Formats: sequence, C-alpha cells, structure tokens
Amino acid sequence: MATVLGKVISRGIATTRVANGQAAVSGHHDGWKIWRNLTFLVALPGVALCMLNVYLGLDDVEAHSAPPFVPYEYMRIRNKRFPWGEGQKSLFHNPHVNALPGGYEHTDDHH
Repeated sequence: MATVLGKVISRGIATTRVANGQAAVSGHHDGWKIWRNLTFLVALPGVALCMLNVYLGLDDVEAHSAPPFVPYEYMRIRNKRFPWGEGQKSLFHNPHVNALPGGYEHTDDHH
C-alpha cells in the first residue's frame, strides 16, 4: 500500500500540467499590446488626474496664512546660538512659516 501511494505521489510531482488559456496560446509576441493599453488607458489618465489634483489644490495652499504668533515661554528656546548666521535661525529656516523667538520676520501674507 505504501509503495502504491508513493508511486501516485511521485507521479503527481513528476508530471507537469499543460497550461490552458490565453497565455499559453498567444505567447510573448502580443505582450506589447497589453503594455500599450495599460499605458494609454491606466498610466496616462492616472498622471493627468494627479496633475489636476495638484493644480486644483494650489488655491488652497495659497489661501492659508501663518497662524498668529503666541510667545509661549516653552517654545523657540535658544540656550545656545546656532553656529551659522546671526545664531537665531535654524539651518533650513523659512521666514514665512518658522517664527523666531520674537515673532515672524515678515508680517505680509505675500509669498
């Protein structure tokens, strides 16, 4: 009984199945059609939608202004001066967004 079961299992492992379907029949010569269709029907419309999303979102970004400055004593503590410039601004300081201990540098809303 064990030998019969062993033969059945080994025969099942040794045999390969013949693939049925479109991939087995068409081969590799029509693969470019799939990629062409994916490019024109999926990729390019996806890029166009992303560009539209960014373009429509630009109005929202420009409408926002910096929050009002509140001089909390626990924020913007400068125990040691920065080794560049006058020592108050961080290395990647943005005057429109980052406040100094005394407040914002620019009070206008224009970027």
